Amino acid sequence: MVWQEQEKTVIGTDGLAGQAEALLSGQQDLVANAANLSALLFHSLENVSWVGFYFEKNGELVVGPFQGKPACVTIPMGKGVCGTAAETGKIQRIADVHEFEGHIACDAASKSELVLPVIKNGRLLGVLDLDSPVKNRFSSRDELLMKEILEIFINSLG
Repeated sequence: MVWQEQEKTVIGTDGLAGQAEALLSGQQDLVANAANLSALLFHSLENVSWVGFYFEKNGELVVGPFQGKPACVTIPMGKGVCGTAAETGKIQRIADVHEFEGHIACDAASKSELVLPVIKNGRLLGVLDLDSPVKNRFSSRDELLMKEILEIFINSLG
């Protein structure tokens, strides 16, 4: 992995799933693995402004480990892109968040979003959230890659 000091990119993302697997290997702690995965994705992907986790606690989403600007602390189930992904159990890939009814603007600069529910053994643990300041940032290829990486994360939890 070659880190660049000024730019937030790692050279090549083709091996990102392998990097995630190596990073999470041997550790089963939810918070530790979420923190490391957030950092890996934030510094590896171009045009992302926030990457992190919200965990389900007492029927709402509570911010967990993340990289980026300060975030909303809680999100109600079914509200915003994250709450919708959590409530429906379905990935939300939103090209323009300002056209998403009920969007919660934690960062006014965010323009597109990809949110994946984190489900283990049929139980919602939370969501993985990626934000971008660029409209249409996330492609179907990005979605597939994040699904693969999220599966590695879920399997790492034992």
